[in-house]
Amino acid sequence: MSEPYSFADMLARHAQAGRIEWIGLRPARLENLVSVQSAALTDSGLEGDHARAGKRALSLIQAEHLPVIASLAGLDKVAPETLRRNVVISGINLTALRNHPVRIGEAIVEFTTVCAPCSRMEKTMGYGAYSAMRGHGGWCATVLQPGLITVGDMVTRAA
Repeated sequence: MSEPYSFADMLARHAQAGRIEWIGLRPARLENLVSVQSAALTDSGLEGDHARAGKRALSLIQAEHLPVIASLAGLDKVAPETLRRNVVISGINLTALRNHPVRIGEAIVEFTTVCAPCSRMEKTMGYGAYSAMRGHGGWCATVLQPGLITVGDMVTRAA
């Protein structure tokens, strides 16, 4: 027989920690993303990125959504840099981390808003890509504690 759990307990629990799979920097607005192994996350975003400070300082997407987006767009696969998000995370449901501080490597962030697709998706992935990405575009976050993030770092709900 299973033990009863409170709703708050279930919301706080995750089967496993997440993992940073990919980090990308946009040197300037509208330029292609550059893949990096690590980056310093400052109050205004990733160092070397044309960051948007405040509630959009960092953008994250769920690795498990990349094949979904590709399928809905009629593609075999979608590379992370195509979607123009800074960080790809696997292994943990990013939506379940909303409204809680999240530790990403040495940094702590908090998700602020859904990261909606931009019109560039139609140009880079083809007709219908904007709609394919809706609901799967990830999250924007504000930085609560700066720090280094590196591919392979754990992603967890911060204490």
